[in-house]
Amino acid sequence: MSADDFDSFLSSIRGGAVSREADRRLLFDEVAELKHLGFAAARVPVASGGGGLTLEQLFARLIALSAADSSLGHVWRGHILFAEALLASPDAAYREHWFARLSAGDLVGNAQSERHATAHLETVVDRDGELLAVTGTKYYTTGSIYADWIHLSALDGTDRVAVTVSAHDPGTRSVDDWDGFGQPLTGSGTTTFDRVPVDPRDLVVHSGDAAGWHRTGALQQLILLGVVAGITQRALEDTVDYVRARRRTVGHAGEHLPREDPLVQSIVGQLSSVVHTARALVLASARTLDGSATDPDAARSALLEVFRVQQVVLPLVLDALSRLFEVGGASAVGRSTALDRHWRNVRTIASHNPAVQRSAALGQFELNGTLPEWQAPGARPETEPVPADGEQA
Repeated sequence: MSADDFDSFLSSIRGGAVSREADRRLLFDEVAELKHLGFAAARVPVASGGGGLTLEQLFARLIALSAADSSLGHVWRGHILFAEALLASPDAAYREHWFARLSAGDLVGNAQSERHATAHLETVVDRDGELLAVTGTKYYTTGSIYADWIHLSALDGTDRVAVTVSAHDPGTRSVDDWDGFGQPLTGSGTTTFDRVPVDPRDLVVHSGDAAGWHRTGALQQLILLGVVAGITQRALEDTVDYVRARRRTVGHAGEHLPREDPLVQSIVGQLSSVVHTARALVLASARTLDGSATDPDAARSALLEVFRVQQVVLPLVLDALSRLFEVGGASAVGRSTALDRHWRNVRTIASHNPAVQRSAALGQFELNGTLPEWQAPGARPETEPVPADGEQA
């Protein structure tokens, strides 16, 4: 995927973002074009047919993609996590098997969360001799409606496992029933699995790899922050376009152009600073994560870094997006301008495993030197602590 082709694609979809969101037109065409451009294999090594991007380079593209259409950037969250796990897999044959699929453009969706009164997984793997199949219902399955494969958690007997199954199997069904006021095109709805076949190679028992757990937890949150950085960038661009086109200032028509008003300039300047800060912090954390694949101490440091960045970026962005409406009067809240969508979309992302959970984790670490295990109080202990998946209500 060349940078020129990617930039051309972003230019082609940018103008339709407002109408797509307003009309709730799902992103099947846009996802298909990204797959054609090789985005699915961005992190696959060049020798295996992929783009060979560093994690920092991938996040730079994720930010740009999310600026063009925030839902489109968010769609790839599960896929990015899956690709990073592949890169860390010690099974060379398994890696190459999946690298070939990603290089062919296959998209992997994510299905982790469940809705029920207990903390136990109800999605299960059934065994009939050598045949395996998965049955269950998942919610907030971001990206799965667009996917070729879906990576999900399940119970195999008493073991918590991860399985990857075909999204095109007749027993797999994803429904666009996400009813949040933001990120409406992510396909974050319900996915059901009715005895969907599982390739034994694609059933993985969770390991005790501390570096892997910490790195996954950091990536889960950093991808969301990358989408937020992209939304903030687009909010600045849309605000600048809005102000430049205006001919009157609130209450003082004709005195000077709004873009010459010091108060308007101050609001735009503050938003510009937040855009720079969010982008710089996300890319710096991506660089840190790039070097943490096998070192447990480095992975834990990277996890803590992302948690800290989350505490800074989200309140900065939400405050800036609340104040951007000060650049205009009633027209700034018009549906056609749709400046409000930026706040709604960031507020929605910030509600995924709320940042206050990370704040408490940081406090626990500073005070006691430990990190929490991500499972509900009173839950039956799993084989390993489970990083929060970021797709809870």
